[in-house]
Amino acid sequence: MAGHIQDRWFKTETSPDGKTTKVKTVRHGTGMRYRARYIGPDGTEKSKSFPDGQKRLAEKWLTNTASDMSRGQYIDPRAARITFKSYAEKWLTAHSTELSSQIVVEQRLRLHALPLIGSRPLDSFRPEHIRGLVSALEKNPAVSGGYARNIYGDVRAVLSAAVDDGLLPRNPCSAKSVRPPAAEPRRVVPWLSSQVLAVRSALPERYRAMVDVGAGCGLRQGEIVGLAEDALDFDGANLRVVRQVRLIRGKAVFAPPKCNKERDVPLPPSVAEAIRAHMDAYKPVEVTLPWRKPDGPKVSARLLFTNTASWVVWRSNFNIQEWKPALAAAGVIAEAGEDGKYESAREHGMHALRHFYASVLLDAGESIKAVSQYLGHSDPGLTLRVYAHLMPSSQERTRKAVDRLFLPAPREADGPETAQ
Repeated sequence: MAGHIQDRWFKTETSPDGKTTKVKTVRHGTGMRYRARYIGPDGTEKSKSFPDGQKRLAEKWLTNTASDMSRGQYIDPRAARITFKSYAEKWLTAHSTELSSQIVVEQRLRLHALPLIGSRPLDSFRPEHIRGLVSALEKNPAVSGGYARNIYGDVRAVLSAAVDDGLLPRNPCSAKSVRPPAAEPRRVVPWLSSQVLAVRSALPERYRAMVDVGAGCGLRQGEIVGLAEDALDFDGANLRVVRQVRLIRGKAVFAPPKCNKERDVPLPPSVAEAIRAHMDAYKPVEVTLPWRKPDGPKVSARLLFTNTASWVVWRSNFNIQEWKPALAAAGVIAEAGEDGKYESAREHGMHALRHFYASVLLDAGESIKAVSQYLGHSDPGLTLRVYAHLMPSSQERTRKAVDRLFLPAPREADGPETAQ
């Protein structure tokens, strides 16, 4: 690192005969005398000023800065002027995720992290500040354990980027004394087939096949709403998941499936029959929406499921006006109260159909890898964490395997078909 100490009180002048002398500058006797200057890793000049009588301190500061650079522990002095809030806002605008995901992260940070740590300069972060954040989140009754972990993950991601940008020596979230918020253990309890059929029967006829697609192919709600005619291969018994409908700032858009994972899902004959019957009764409707974001390019698709106005099924309206009344009619949740509102039923949203689908496959002996692929999960590990308790036990599998080997095969009844 090239650096030097500038004396602001004196300057060097060269006489005609080549001799150099020090002469006072117009700043002599006022302000900071010494300025330690160096070129940072980003190619720009950095400096720090020192008062008269502290030249050795300025030299020591330069030496320490050079040492930090060589050890990879250099911190840009700008970090003292950049708050978590200002850096997080900059980080969000450059974040490469979908716009809808950016909006969700921005909301979590704005509501729950920035009020607690937003004004803190980046270079002042210590593990104790993250421990305080975690404690505050865990004490907030309006924040669930899972939601608190998401907020913590957002903060950790922002600080990791700050480390990459040379504004922090290390991420305080990585300290051994810092633990993520505790998430309450929640095991998926899949619906019974009788509940699936009861909810289906309670829905208006134009929406019933949505249950077949969710419970029989494992699609997410947005993927069901975005299911189009071009995704169906009846001859090949295959359903191709290529799009979903998302709401971004109140605007409907087409978008790729979650994690950009297009996938092929087996199309069972019973589901194919239900879809055909639905398409006979309610012809697919061509809908044109922006792609990915409200100002994105327009794309069109012939959607299988539309509302009574022949437009996109608005998720929030559907959940309140159609889904919850069907849940109540099927006995899954209580009837609406005197105010006409239903109880919160997050575990009984349309995602319950995906849980049912996964439970059916696992009970039939399908592998975690295959179930993960059909569900469109980011990795099989996620599938295992969510559904491991639904897998048949190894002991039961062992009993059945041995029985198949040693128990005599059942004898066929005598009759015309078996008589020789």
